[in-house]
Amino acid sequence: MLARLQQLITFSLLATSLGWLAWFYTSTPWLAVLGCLLIVLGYIGCLAIEFLLLRHINKTDPAPLATPAELMQAWLGETLVAPRIFCWRQPFRHGAIADNLAPGSVEKGRRGVVFIHGFFCNRGFWNPWLKRLQGNGHAFVALSLEPVFGSIDDYTPQIEAAVQRVTQATGLPPLLVCHSMGGLAARAWLQTMRADGAVHHIVTIGTPHQGTWLARFSRSLNGRQMRLASDWQAQLDIGMPAGRRALFTCWYSSSDNIVFPTTSATLPGADNRLIRGKAHVQMAFAPQLVEATLAKLQTGVKQAGNKGCLP
Repeated sequence: MLARLQQLITFSLLATSLGWLAWFYTSTPWLAVLGCLLIVLGYIGCLAIEFLLLRHINKTDPAPLATPAELMQAWLGETLVAPRIFCWRQPFRHGAIADNLAPGSVEKGRRGVVFIHGFFCNRGFWNPWLKRLQGNGHAFVALSLEPVFGSIDDYTPQIEAAVQRVTQATGLPPLLVCHSMGGLAARAWLQTMRADGAVHHIVTIGTPHQGTWLARFSRSLNGRQMRLASDWQAQLDIGMPAGRRALFTCWYSSSDNIVFPTTSATLPGADNRLIRGKAHVQMAFAPQLVEATLAKLQTGVKQAGNKGCLP
């Protein structure tokens, strides 16, 4: 569903920009070119507004403020990565790399991964990660959560099925790697299924664990659930086992243009890791974050089960 919607958006933007260019070019060339650029590149201005908002809201947050240079770096980085995600990988390449569960390509005793994307995303978001894991004996499943605008609780059966499939293929509890809303979906699954023993570790990237200021503008059900201090989020901790937070590594950024204030992406008792100068989507592909996350595939696995290393 999301892939079709983003295909429609991409084609509509292209058609509108080219139509504007053709209509005005003969009479007013400068207006034709300017309008075309505004249609195609208008998202850059929207990103700039988000960065101005995060800078203002973060003034009262205890986390270190991003410097102007870091905000500029994050804005430029997000400007480059956003079209690749939302206009190419997710609409047209979401099925390019299949889940890896086949017996011939998965080694028993080698830990697998379940990838859980965020709001308005699908499994195509993870293509660089999936490509990295191909051919290394690691099982992986990348979900496309649906309904796109439904309750985060609705994603629990999909996560449970993916965890079971990877566990059956490898004989080991999997690593969960979650971006943005995906981290909340993992927490909802953990709470509903009481599945603390079914997972090796959970890495969240820019997840609004305590909500986000920007969600006040959302009208979708899952968007409202991500508002600051929402009632839904309060339910995630009811009856929580004492050691649950130790299962989490939470990456967060003071330049996150979607999840702010900055500390709203942290969890008390978790391994919270600040990454600087990276925006919300861009953060998920930061080399140091990727390396540290994939290194967790080796922890808790007997050496006899590890033939070779990750590339």
